[in-house]
Amino acid sequence: MDALRAVGCSVVSIHRVGQGVPDLLVGDPVTGCNFLLEVKAGKSGLTPDEFRFFSEWQGQRDIVRSVEDALRVIGRM
Repeated sequence: MDALRAVGCSVVSIHRVGQGVPDLLVGDPVTGCNFLLEVKAGKSGLTPDEFRFFSEWQGQRDIVRSVEDALRVIGRM
């Protein structure tokens, strides 16, 4: 979250929504785009709810495992 904020993004933790909704909502001031990011450590996979969300969601959503992944998703790498 700190790295995304450091490049000027708005970041809100939405992990408590549950039902497979990704962990972070990120707003990019450069493009005006919003990004849904699921943060995973190591090689952990999606839960069944997360898998269902990712399968059904029609918009952007990505899994990130590092700061570099998150910055790449928003186009800052």
